[in-house]
Amino acid sequence: MPALKRLSARTFDHLSALQAAMRKLAVERNLALRMFAASRGVATADAQREFWLEFSWIDQEYRMAVRRLATFCREHRRLISSTASSTYV
Repeated sequence: MPALKRLSARTFDHLSALQAAMRKLAVERNLALRMFAASRGVATADAQREFWLEFSWIDQEYRMAVRRLATFCREHRRLISSTASSTYV
């Protein structure tokens, strides 16, 4: 298991920005889902469709934010692993 390393300030800032974006979109996504669910019994079909489209759009944005964060973590872990393995050669 590789030793834990501190993140550089730049890397930490990038990670923090990705996490903040994902959290913000999660809040928006959850709100849109609640609005869509609430509209099912009281809104017209056209209004429900609009709520669904809004949720769907925000859901895609959220999923992309999650992918960007996961990609960043995977790449950072790969960099640390390759640096650690080259150190012990």
